[in-house]
Amino acid sequence: MDKSRRQFLKILTGTTVAATVVPKAAEAASANKHFEGYPDGLGVLHDTTRCIGCRQCEEACNKVNDLPKPEKPFSDKFVFEQKRRSETGVFTVVNRYDGVGPNGEDVFRKFQCNHCLEPACGNACFVNAFKKTKEGAVTYDASVCVGCRFCLLACPWSLPAYEYDNAYSPVVVRCTLCRPRVLEGKLPGCVEACPMEALTFGKREDLLKIARDRIKKHPDRYIDHIFGENEIGGTSWMYLSAVDFNKLELNTNVGTTPTPKFTAGALGAVPMIVGLWPVFLTGVWAMNKRKEKIAADEKATAVAAAVEQANAEADEKLKAAQEKANKAKEKAIDAAVKKALKDAEKALAEEKA
Repeated sequence: MDKSRRQFLKILTGTTVAATVVPKAAEAASANKHFEGYPDGLGVLHDTTRCIGCRQCEEACNKVNDLPKPEKPFSDKFVFEQKRRSETGVFTVVNRYDGVGPNGEDVFRKFQCNHCLEPACGNACFVNAFKKTKEGAVTYDASVCVGCRFCLLACPWSLPAYEYDNAYSPVVVRCTLCRPRVLEGKLPGCVEACPMEALTFGKREDLLKIARDRIKKHPDRYIDHIFGENEIGGTSWMYLSAVDFNKLELNTNVGTTPTPKFTAGALGAVPMIVGLWPVFLTGVWAMNKRKEKIAADEKATAVAAAVEQANAEADEKLKAAQEKANKAKEKAIDAAVKKALKDAEKALAEEKA
């Protein structure tokens, strides 16, 4: 991670703030306008009735994005014992929902950024780090991100995760819909790797037709709903299921109104405070540093006390062991002396006899 790309101290001078904040404020103001999205954009349809939880999509995502290898292999199914989400070095996961199927069977569902048509993260970001592209992906520009985490709060799916390896360069961790691969004419890594064709990539409108056709042909297999068609104004990642989506941790009560419509008015005032943001973040950083120092001092004191106590206990044990050894030695000497005297008396008695 490049530690020099966004040094906060550089933007604390008046001239730099003026040069940096005003353009970003203008961009943020324009970003708060209602955006209809790209209806001809691309997306993915996830048919949960076909997913077997093989995790090959996870492995492919890890490979094509050059992410660090997990501690346990992707063939390990014990990961399903707990619900997972995207995090540092992990763009997507598959979760298992025990016994929720129509016949009591387990159901698997892939978890990643849904790439909303009108992304709440983009509307909440006052530095315009998130943008919806015509290809369908919501992109993220780490070079302008200030780590405010408004995107995390705004996301209706609670999907973005943050990597804070450096206080000056926070990075959002999330699925990219494999946009670089798509621009090269390739499939997203997860779609290409799925052995059950549970993931279908294509134009969003075509995916909706495919989904409606499956529901029509197999009404006994699917519930009559395409999750993501209209939720929060629609998403580029959509789902089919045999059970209520709420059982798969997909909230159907989010409504169909895009979140920017709810937040545009309030967020229109955000650019006014952008100039104060570096100062605020620097203050937070200083406070965190102070907390870290206090915690470090307390830890050092606790460690020193623990070491002192351990040394005292060790001294006591050593003293007790030495005393025990001395007593044993004295007892052995006494026994040896008594035996020697007894043997001498016996020998003397034999000589007299």
